[in-house]
Amino acid sequence: MDLLFLGLLAATGAYLANAHQQRQRIALLGEQLAPFQIERLMQTLTQGYLRAMGEADLQRRAQVLSTLEASEIQLCSQFERFVAGFARLPAEQTRVSRLPVALPLALQLLPAASFDMRAALAVHARGIARVRENRDGLGPRERAYTMTAELLLMQHTCHWFCKSKTVASARMLARHQTPYAQLLGSVSPSTRSAYLALVRPGAGRAG
Repeated sequence: MDLLFLGLLAATGAYLANAHQQRQRIALLGEQLAPFQIERLMQTLTQGYLRAMGEADLQRRAQVLSTLEASEIQLCSQFERFVAGFARLPAEQTRVSRLPVALPLALQLLPAASFDMRAALAVHARGIARVRENRDGLGPRERAYTMTAELLLMQHTCHWFCKSKTVASARMLARHQTPYAQLLGSVSPSTRSAYLALVRPGAGRAG
């Protein structure tokens, strides 16, 4: 009975510690995002891309995509400012565990199994800007598809920061019917390379 009680006590303590840390991260990310309209702009763009790709008439598709240009510019500008502000946070607040599930004290006990959210957001900012400027010369359909993937992968990283990789992937599948592996395969090659070098297990001693 004593062992069972101690086990329950330890499990409860771990749960409470994880919940407290997650609340802190959600609050931190929310505070950094508060001055911007990034989420609203993302929704405008992803829905707009989907509507454009549903147009059979190429001229009509081009017209729909042209209406999204201002939102793209605004999103890139706001996201770059958000990333710059986040980069000023202390490193101890921006580490993210690479472990698939959240464990108490994982960042303290396994610092090598983590990456820096500041660096991850910088990767996403470069990727989004690259697609907006169409540096890879993509066609309209490919560009819209790639930009959607860039935005959703960035959203996945934010959920990962707040919760865990497993929770982030589950949310992406539930909300967008998109598996994590599909996101990785759909972003630009430069984003994928930089992102995997940062977040995959063993990708550097401190991230």
